[in-house]
Amino acid sequence: MRKIGITLLTAFVGGAVAVGGYKLIESKYADKMTLEERQKVYFTNNPINVSSAGDVDFVQAAAAVTPAVVHIQTTYGSSNASSGGSRNSGDPFEDMFRDFFGNPRGGGQRAPQMASGSGVIVTDDGYIVTNNHVVENASKIEIILPDNRSYEAKVVGRDPNTDLALVKVSATGLPVVKIGNSDNVQVGEWVLAVGYPFTLNTTVTAGIVSAKGRSIGILGEQNNPRNYNYNNEDNQPRVNSAIESFIQTDAAINRGNSGGALVNTKGELIGINAAIASQSGSYEGYGFAIPVNLAKKIMDDFIKYGSVKRGFVGVTFRELNASVAKELGLKRINGLYVNTVVSGGGAASAGIKEGDIITKVDGNTIMSSADLQERVARLRPGDKVQLTYERGGSERSVAVTLKGEETVKNASNLSSKAVVEKLGASFSPVTAAQKQRYGISSGVVANNIRQGGLFSDYEIPNGTIITNINGKPVSKVDDINDAIGSSRNNMLRVDGITPDGAKIIFTVPIAN
Repeated sequence: MRKIGITLLTAFVGGAVAVGGYKLIESKYADKMTLEERQKVYFTNNPINVSSAGDVDFVQAAAAVTPAVVHIQTTYGSSNASSGGSRNSGDPFEDMFRDFFGNPRGGGQRAPQMASGSGVIVTDDGYIVTNNHVVENASKIEIILPDNRSYEAKVVGRDPNTDLALVKVSATGLPVVKIGNSDNVQVGEWVLAVGYPFTLNTTVTAGIVSAKGRSIGILGEQNNPRNYNYNNEDNQPRVNSAIESFIQTDAAINRGNSGGALVNTKGELIGINAAIASQSGSYEGYGFAIPVNLAKKIMDDFIKYGSVKRGFVGVTFRELNASVAKELGLKRINGLYVNTVVSGGGAASAGIKEGDIITKVDGNTIMSSADLQERVARLRPGDKVQLTYERGGSERSVAVTLKGEETVKNASNLSSKAVVEKLGASFSPVTAAQKQRYGISSGVVANNIRQGGLFSDYEIPNGTIITNINGKPVSKVDDINDAIGSSRNNMLRVDGITPDGAKIIFTVPIAN
């Protein structure tokens, strides 16, 4: 009995020392730790026990997660045009959204507008991840916990390219959702979506992962030219984006779920709910979440640097499929065909050339552009990525050192003329009649759209009027060249009007 007592005492003391040690580490070095390290410390002190991944009983997982999924209410001052303010933006698409939210056109001062979304607490001292479109342009951000505690939050960082944002409240001892590993997510796996749809209290829905690595064009297009009506669930205008590799789920996601949690049955965060595919604006079977492995890197960048540090491979490419392969005279029907290689970029230094086909990234087969872009988006300048590519029928692998934005800015050293050539169209000024018909003051008409060009890839029809590039009005080819020079993150934003009068906003990559 004495031995047993000594053993129990030793175990108790050892456990207390371990917990005390973690507490000391947590308090002393928190600012220098990554989110993953901080989560390990937190969940060592606060373990959770939930069902296995194969168990369809979601009670424990829901109980573990819901305390740390918050309601976000945002207020927009009357001067914020993109958020329901009184000032007309000049962008008819943005004005349409302003009308939808009950702010008709016209003069006069208007009361501040409000919107809502969801967020996920990832540290016990108040870091909360959500969508960029939930907090963008907000003059006030209020965080409401499920127990009705309320805090005002400050933005730590926003990234339109991934539609992620990190905000922070001044609080301690908050409940935390455990971060999982989105690489381990399997199609067919049970998942839960947790958030505040339609401003209801915490709501949990269940479904399965129906696909991975989805790129649907929602972050870069206000109105998809492929006759799909992809809307973000909050019906707010979207911003440009270069990176889409969504987890697709049939767990019900609706307006207000933006920024909420997608978790597995272990109660681990695997994605941040961001969008739905819908004709009606409400749930119709398909929701999309940003993989948490990508979100984790973005959050760490915000905490450490205040902005996202993004690395670039330094190529432009075309995604292969059977029809593209036939057009290019290739046998391979998957992978990324390299159109151009940026001089001085990582790919050029590693020996990758135009006409090569990138087939794998870090040993994983590339089936779409999202496979490469999401993997690279987790890295920073100076990091290495292993690329496998095919040349002349044989494969070889190289380690590519990613370069920073300063190396590839201004269209990655591609001349404006070369970028215009990549668009794959000829341009002529709009007529006075077209200006009057569409209510525009500038624009060029895209004609002779060629197979293999970016406009063709994005299924832009002949006769589309391009009104703005990178936010700058264009009326002639010289204007296009000037606008291309202002490209950021190697993305070209194009605003236009299709021949049937539909407004389109999309982004195209000019280097990766």
